Amino acid sequence: MRQRQPMAIFLGILLVTVVTLSCQKPLHEETERYILVAANVNLSYWQEAQAGFLDGARGLGVKADFRGPTYYSPEEELKVFKEAVAQHPAGILVSPGRPELFSAAINEAVGAGIPVIAMDTDAPDSKRVLFVGTDNRQAGMESGRQIVSLMNGKGRLVVITIPGQLNLDERLRGAQEVFAKYPDLKISHTLDDQGDPRTANDLLSDLFTKKETVDGILCLEASGGPGAAETLHRLGLDGKVPVVAMDKNPETLDFIQQNVVSATIAQKSYTMAFYGLRFLDDLHHNVVHEFKDWRTAPASPLPARVDTGTIVINASNLAVFRAAMASHQNPL
Repeated sequence: MRQRQPMAIFLGILLVTVVTLSCQKPLHEETERYILVAANVNLSYWQEAQAGFLDGARGLGVKADFRGPTYYSPEEELKVFKEAVAQHPAGILVSPGRPELFSAAINEAVGAGIPVIAMDTDAPDSKRVLFVGTDNRQAGMESGRQIVSLMNGKGRLVVITIPGQLNLDERLRGAQEVFAKYPDLKISHTLDDQGDPRTANDLLSDLFTKKETVDGILCLEASGGPGAAETLHRLGLDGKVPVVAMDKNPETLDFIQQNVVSATIAQKSYTMAFYGLRFLDDLHHNVVHEFKDWRTAPASPLPARVDTGTIVINASNLAVFRAAMASHQNPL
């Protein structure tokens, strides 16, 4: 009998441990849901972000929704964001098209205990907990260095952007810091394509119709590159006017392969959304214990800004990025 006592004690301890663990509340609940509100869900940039968001959710065993307008409209996006807040999810990741429009709604959500993280473009005057995305000034500087090299530091440059959108204004500021070192390179026109490649096409076509000199084209948002390339291709100017685009939507990559677009500055929207989901989950569960609760903390327990970086895509590394993007298609 004495020989059986240790085994009996061991089995008793094991039973108590199993019962205790089975009674513990799981970290994630079945009703736990996170929402990504994007600026334009039709763009491949945001579809790649959707893939990252859903992959992050699957890894944690939580639910995730991807929402937003099907065209660039900060007002419509704000409406979608407010609808998401009304459902009181576990957290919201949002790319505010016009930060000043979103501040009050973001503050209301945070005040209601919903963690809000800004992605891709920031709302620094709001109570959003943190920003995850590209350091847009640095992205602009990289864009500037690329187009300066292609233009040999001189000539008349056309910039395609959306003036007033914070992340794009920061990119322009970064590019201008680079241009300041090249007095023979001038920005002749700044075109507002309103996030639509057709508008970029029309505006650029008008410059060529007026016989304007265009020695280079710099696109600071995703739609500008394909729009500019369509114009150049139609006019038989493939490879004759250097174009530096932004992001890695399929159309831009096609034009790189056709030697119409020289290079593009790619952001990491998958990475932004993947870690944005993780950070929201950390906040919802108060995983970082610097303070008792993030809602009442004097400062966020998480990093204030997370820079996911950029990379230059050109003909030399195009195939690698095409393969990665193919793996992220149809994330649902």
